[in-house]
Parts: sequence; C-alpha cells; structure tokens
Amino acid sequence: MNGEIWIADDDRGVRFVLAAALRDAGLAVREFDAAEAVRAALRKSRPALLLTDVRMPGESGLALLEELKAQGIGPVIVMSAFTDVATTAAAYRAGAADYLAKPFDLDQAVATVRRALADGTPADAPVQAAVAPGHALLGESAPMREVFRLIGRVAASDLNVLITGETGTGKELVARALHEESARRHRAFVALNTAAIPSELLESELFGHEAGAFTGAQRRVAGRFEQAEGGTLFLDEIGDMPLALQTRLLRVLAGGEFYRVGGRELIRCDVRIVAATHQDLDASVAAGQFRADLKHRLDVVRIQLPALRERRADIPLLAQHFLAAATQELKLSPKHFAKAALKALAQRDFPGNVRELENLCRRLAVIAPGAEILPADLGTPSATPAGGDWTDALRHWAAQALAEGEADIHGRAREALDRVLLEAALVAHGGHRQHAAAALGVGRNTLTRKLGASRTRRR
Repeated sequence: MNGEIWIADDDRGVRFVLAAALRDAGLAVREFDAAEAVRAALRKSRPALLLTDVRMPGESGLALLEELKAQGIGPVIVMSAFTDVATTAAAYRAGAADYLAKPFDLDQAVATVRRALADGTPADAPVQAAVAPGHALLGESAPMREVFRLIGRVAASDLNVLITGETGTGKELVARALHEESARRHRAFVALNTAAIPSELLESELFGHEAGAFTGAQRRVAGRFEQAEGGTLFLDEIGDMPLALQTRLLRVLAGGEFYRVGGRELIRCDVRIVAATHQDLDASVAAGQFRADLKHRLDVVRIQLPALRERRADIPLLAQHFLAAATQELKLSPKHFAKAALKALAQRDFPGNVRELENLCRRLAVIAPGAEILPADLGTPSATPAGGDWTDALRHWAAQALAEGEADIHGRAREALDRVLLEAALVAHGGHRQHAAAALGVGRNTLTRKLGASRTRRR
C-alpha cells in the first residue's frame, strides 16, 4: 500500500475536480480512466482507497470492486450518476465501503473518503451478482437518492427496519426492495396490514391457530410468521397494533419463537421484520399507546420516505411512468403529457402523495379525450382533506359562487358531479362502460350519453 487515493472514472472532469479536492485535503491522488488501467497499476502497488465509477468503457466498476474484494484490497467507494436501488444494493453487497451519488458535494466526498480510511477495510458482505433494475421505486431527486442509498446499505443485513412516511408515499415498495436486494429474496415476502384486520383476529393472522382454538377453527392454519419463514414479514401500519398483541410480538422478536393460538408446540422462526407506519411512534410511546421496548426492537434502522411535495422534481418522471403503465394495462391507445401539463402537475401538493398521482394518471388514461394530455384535462385538485366530507367542499364552492353572483350554479354542479362519478366508475372498472354504469345504478346508454355530453362541453 502506498498511501495514494486512486480515482477510476472515464469522465475527465469528474476526475479533475475530485482529485483537486482530495489534494487540497492533503491526500495523494492518482487518476485512471478505466478499470483495465487500475488492474495494470495493481501489479506494482496498492492504493489506500479506490473511488470507482460504475459505468466505464470495458469492465464495470462493480466488477472491479468484486475483484478487489476477492484480493483483500480496499476500502472501495463506488460513484454513479445512476442512483437506483439495484445499483446501490449491488455495490454494498459486493463490499463497497460507501456510495456517492453524482453529482456530489466535494466536501461530502472528502468526508466520505476520510471516514472510509478511518474504517480501514471494506465491508465483508458476501459477493453476489447484481440484480437487474426493475424496482417500482422511481426518483431522481436528492431525497430519493438518499432513500436508495439507505436501502442499498441496509438490504444485505438482517436488521429490522422501520419505514416512516405519510400515507401513499410507497412504504410497501421500500419493504419489497429491501427483501428483493437481500439474501432472503428467494424466500417469501409476506405483507400484513395490521390496521385492516380486526383486533380479535390479528393474533391468529400473525401466529396461526390450532383446530378448535376458537369457534369456527376447524383445522390448523399457519400464520404469517410461518408463511414468511426464511424470508421477510412486512407489518404495515404497525402503530395501530393493539397493546396486548404488541407484548406478544415483542416476545417473538426477542426470542425468535412462538405458539400458535390454542397450541402447545413451540415454533421457532427465522424471519426479518420490516415495519411501517404513518404515525409518530415516539408520540405514541409518550402517550402510552405503543410499547417503547417494541419500538426499539423495530426501529433498528429507520428509513423516512419524503412526501411527494418534498420531491417535486420527480413528479414528471412518475406521471409519465404511471400514464404509460395505465394505458398498457387497460389496453388503451398511448397518451402523453404536454409540457405545460407536467409543469402544472409539479406545482400540486398531492396530499395523497404518489398513490394520488398514480390514481390521477389512471383516470386520465381513460378519460382524457386526446392523445396529448393538456392542463385543462387535469381538473382542479380537491381541497377536501383525506377522510373529509366531500359535501363540505361542495358547500364552500357554492357559497363562494353565490357570493360572487355566478350564473347557472345548479347546472354546473350537476355537470361536475356527473363527470366525477363517471370518471371514477370507469377507472374503477378498467374503462368497461357496462360495468361502470351498473355500479352507478344507471343504464349504459345513460352513461354513454352523459359522457359524450361532458366531453362536448369541455371542448
């Protein structure tokens, strides 16, 4: 080892500014434009640390990382402009000490190098082949780059993870990514929304039950822990779990064993727990609604998902992806957003987050009259808070329209009501008019006539 920091990147500009920053920090630096050049230099000396790009001419940075790992050379920091779950996870699995997403802050890069040098050796995670990108998580904004980096770093471990964030931010997608990038990916991923199961049935759902354990239990049934054996159990909305059941879950996490409901056979389990909540668990603990010791067991690593309004730069990318997926799934003609429509979408707050945006795109795939979606097709974002009464918004609109002396208020309200109901029913039934009409309690001809009249008025 010669104390030098080696930089391997085919981008001369990146090499220049990074090398200059490291030299200003008092470090010796050597530059390379390809993995082959690094390999040739290794025949004569070894670096104190290597920074390598992922995509270079010839051999990739990840392949070089695996080779150095096998030779015990490191630490290695991986750099890439292509920050996604698969790339970051592959880098950490192959033994990267850290990951820098381009463009990076030079002070951050220098601090990362110093930290890796202090740690001394590369992570000793087993080398595994990188998986092809295919995750449903999308984003290029800084907050999402940090989420991808955390997923990549944590996935290869067996640590329990707590995912927090508002409703609709994609917490289950993060849980699936953690599973798919882990050594458990060939075993089951089992998801359970604890808020969707009645409290008296939740214990049986989790741990299973024996025949005769309660009225109606005619046979033995395996619970979610048994179904997830060797894999990952995702517990969504963990903050809603009853206190009594929290106690039993804590015992399983502490001891790795449990009994089925009504059973006497002790069952051992090997399951990684990923939990999620939109609630403030610290506040729930302070209020006595959630056990502090259970929170500590679940909250070993926390991944905070940003709200969509905190990552507006990702809205155009997500909208185009959801629209293309919807037209393909519903077997509709391809559509695209006008630039002005994408700009208008990026200015919305989307209280329902990514889920709300996806539902809007599905609706537009069915309802938008032309191949190009214009700002006028987007409609007006609802002012009604989630879970609120829609009549409150209607009452507010009517009062404002009356105060301003607007004409034909009743007719416009009826038209808007018809349009919203028709759009919602068509989206819910995949564009099938007969099924949509039946769901609304109107005839198919009535639906067709109203839909045609609505589109004519909009033009």
